Amino acid sequence: MKPSAPDRLRNAAADTFAMVVFCFITGMCIEIFISGMTFEQSLASRTLSIPVNIAIAFPYGWFRDRVLAMSKRLSPSRSMRNVADLVAYVLFQSPVYAGILLVVGASWEQTMAAVASNALVSCAMGVFYGYFLDFCRRCFRVPGYYQA
Repeated sequence: MKPSAPDRLRNAAADTFAMVVFCFITGMCIEIFISGMTFEQSLASRTLSIPVNIAIAFPYGWFRDRVLAMSKRLSPSRSMRNVADLVAYVLFQSPVYAGILLVVGASWEQTMAAVASNALVSCAMGVFYGYFLDFCRRCFRVPGYYQA
């Protein structure tokens, strides 16, 4: 059954909210505390990331759902779901993140350090983002996540 227009809108709103909030907080922490960027550089990066995250939130949610569906065919276990969340997050977010950092003037070295750190931290972040996204989808009453 194809989701209705209000259901798709609700799903897009949940995905967008989750992406903007999660990436702003975690990105700033990584940029300042791990990558050595200044607060001003990080704030510029996070500010630029908001419209980017709005643009990629729904496509990422779609991509993640496809990765989860493929992983479920291998194993329905929670650990496989966690691995799928990690893989989806790293594969989708790393190129986008590198582009943002380069646009705001981070050096090549800072960009590589931030992206590499992000990929390593994503071992936990991708999984936590998956739980956060599912939580947001339940809060926004996305069908399949919210039961009336």
